[in-house]
Amino acid sequence: MLNSHIFSLISKYNLRPNSDLGQNFLIVGDVIKREVERAEIKDSETILEIGPGLGVLTDELAKRAGKVYAIEKDSRIIEILKREYRWDNVKLIQGDALKIEFPEFNKVVSNLPYQISSPITFKLLNYDFEKAVLIYQLEFAQRMVAKPGERNYSRLSVMVQAKTNVSLVERIGKGAFYPKPKVDSAVIVMEPKPKDEQIELNETLVKALFQHRKKLASKALKDSYHMLGLTKEEFKKFKPIIERIPHSNKRVFQLSIEEIKDIEEFLRDESLID
Repeated sequence: MLNSHIFSLISKYNLRPNSDLGQNFLIVGDVIKREVERAEIKDSETILEIGPGLGVLTDELAKRAGKVYAIEKDSRIIEILKREYRWDNVKLIQGDALKIEFPEFNKVVSNLPYQISSPITFKLLNYDFEKAVLIYQLEFAQRMVAKPGERNYSRLSVMVQAKTNVSLVERIGKGAFYPKPKVDSAVIVMEPKPKDEQIELNETLVKALFQHRKKLASKALKDSYHMLGLTKEEFKKFKPIIERIPHSNKRVFQLSIEEIKDIEEFLRDESLID
């Protein structure tokens, strides 16, 4: 079921979606409804939304939550939302979600601007929250849930799964958005693991490894020594240590999160990383 309210607002304000800001408005009411239902929102909870667009999802969140924080970069959108809705539990925040500090929240529910998918996901992982229900490009979502040895297994897979249980719960066709994007999308649900089950990883090390994901782990680190902050002279000194890392005979994309942690602890014991 298409949401005609969005098209009436676009017409009313002669609004041209800004592709530079990743403005692809979700226009299928059933998808919005399922996204909200998956969040299992209680009236005592505070919800964070990044990129509220024309407020259709925001409106549904406002009906269920105690408080909604909606962060929007585009001043035109902020003005439209202020004119069109009379929310008493929604606080609109104009700003760049990558740069501002998030207010305290329980859950995050968003149709994310796709060009900030990676940095916003890594930023969210540094916050305490109970659940995230987020729409991403399909390929990005597939990387989030990929397992060791799979084609899509990446730095993103590792960092997300080290801290959360993540699942791809729905695929969404291009026609669910206006303007229609070039690729399909997907709904991702993330729930943080209990604190004692989360694995804190050195992000620089993970990045250095996955810079060469198809190479053997030791070879990948030797080729990325500069990312570990080593000079050429230091690398020559530490090269024999890198060659002795645990799981050195595995290719990077085959390493489990626990095995990457083994490598990190070995390098820390050898004073190669902090």
